Amino acid sequence: MKKLIFALATCALLFSTQYTSAQKSQDIVDIAVSVDDFSTLVTALKAADLVGALKGDGPFTVFAPVNSGFAKIDSETLNALLQPENKETLAGILTYHVVSGKLIASDVAAALSKGNGKAELTTLNGGKLTAVKKDDGIYLEDAKGNWSKISKTDVVASNGVIHIIEDVVMPN
Repeated sequence: MKKLIFALATCALLFSTQYTSAQKSQDIVDIAVSVDDFSTLVTALKAADLVGALKGDGPFTVFAPVNSGFAKIDSETLNALLQPENKETLAGILTYHVVSGKLIASDVAAALSKGNGKAELTTLNGGKLTAVKKDDGIYLEDAKGNWSKISKTDVVASNGVIHIIEDVVMPN
């Protein structure tokens, strides 16, 4: 019985190590493309011509909204943002979801502890996001006072890390 448990544990460890290694060899864009729930994000990245930038060396910390977060935006507004004439506005919104450097969950937790439950993050578009610890998790507050819960952390990529958020955050 002990040999069976050891064999199962070894298989689980090998699978987990291979998955992590495969994930770490992919960049942020590769991971986003491979996740169905990021299809709207990927479409937006392409429309804003940001794919090349996020395939760069980084490191980057990306707060990536899931499809249901984008679905909360009025469809007419979202469709307008995806048009070529609104590329600059869309790029500003998307770069508001990116912080320079690799901030894993423990880094954010340390900043929250140091800041009495709040930490200000400067985004690539120059805006500010505020991470706030609440009873049921960690949230981002955007420039407009809207909130987005961080639902999953530390999706590690070769050029940074992705934290999955439930809503799109908006700059001023």
